[in-house]
Amino acid sequence: MTPQLEVLSTLERRMELALPSAVVASEVDSRLKRLAKRTRVDGFRPGKAPLAVVARLHGAEVHQEVIGGVLQQKFGEAVAEHQLKVAGYPRFEGKPAEGSDEIIFSATFEVYPEVKLGDPAELSIQRPVITIGEAEVDKTLEILRKQRREFVAVERAAQDGDMVKLDFSGTLYGQPFRGGEGKDYTVIVGEGRLLKEFEDNLQGLSAGQEKTFAVTFPEDYQAKELAGKTVSFAVRVTQVSAPQLPAIDADFARALGVEDGDVAKLREEIKGNLQREVRRRVMGRLKEQVMSQLAEKSELELPNSLVGLEIERLADLARNDLASQGMDVKQMKFTADMFEEQAKRRVRLGLILAELIKVHGLTVKPEQVRALVEEAAESYEDPTEVVDWYYAQPSRLQEMESLALEENVVAWVMEKAKVEDVATAFDELMGRG
Repeated sequence: MTPQLEVLSTLERRMELALPSAVVASEVDSRLKRLAKRTRVDGFRPGKAPLAVVARLHGAEVHQEVIGGVLQQKFGEAVAEHQLKVAGYPRFEGKPAEGSDEIIFSATFEVYPEVKLGDPAELSIQRPVITIGEAEVDKTLEILRKQRREFVAVERAAQDGDMVKLDFSGTLYGQPFRGGEGKDYTVIVGEGRLLKEFEDNLQGLSAGQEKTFAVTFPEDYQAKELAGKTVSFAVRVTQVSAPQLPAIDADFARALGVEDGDVAKLREEIKGNLQREVRRRVMGRLKEQVMSQLAEKSELELPNSLVGLEIERLADLARNDLASQGMDVKQMKFTADMFEEQAKRRVRLGLILAELIKVHGLTVKPEQVRALVEEAAESYEDPTEVVDWYYAQPSRLQEMESLALEENVVAWVMEKAKVEDVATAFDELMGRG
């Protein structure tokens, strides 16, 4: 008999599940007998312990396992009969059933919501348009040169871009403060590693010169005891070094992976890399606009169970990320509200995307996934090896398949939305200010 379904709210459901006691008892007995054959118990030869002894040692655990298995089976059958799509995990609670030959549980759970998709024709999307020419290649080459610069000591005053070695000590209200002292400290003037006010005061100083000046820390400075405070720094410059950039020649090209040192080939490779990066960033901007507007214009109720699972997933990711940086995450407190808004947005978008893909058949073709894999592999020294790595295990393709699905959604929406092409500066797209 199909269990009766009780509607508790728009998404929440409950039903009672009856597990035959005889079936549970029989399965428990069978498992204990199998367990007895391989269990070692002190005082008995291996596999020769009496069933009663094994039951006393492992009976409760086996009983719980059997109950869990039968319960999941009954729940699955009931869900199939009611044609329900369960969101998250059910919550099972035992109910008293004295004198009954059944074990009664209630299962409370949520179902997936109805999703009313927004009309893509109402979306307004701005598509960045960028031209990659020789000027962009030149800018990138300059960045690569700066990354490989060397510093040579000079007998002159420090200026923007120089590396300055110095000793410094700071005082707050005339007293030293934690982190306010350093010896043989190096800073590249103008890079912004230190407060701008501090770095500006280093310009014009030569090796051997000293200077005292005041610096005001920002109101939102991470060290709260210094936030908004004005401190006095005394510095002594011990060395000024000027940057020397490598020439763009065969040696430079070889250092960047062009084996024959052909500078023209290097420029072509840089241009290809820029085009791939521009495509990726343009797609990112389009995707952000599409997803945000779809989320805003679609109607659905979020299952709390899915939000809860996403909060746990985000917390685990944050914990693992911090641990990989060498931080002691055991001392950190992660609360649900830290991830709740992000979790809600991700669940909302996930449900909307799933509905779009289902309703409009936006499936992924193998050649789409292959193209994304090959594009990702192009930035590696041996692209073929990277492609082979992805295809060695189907699970490795899941990320690319998800990307392809998202791109299909974006392409479908773009065909119907109001799209405006916007000329965009290369530096602005690349976040170079």
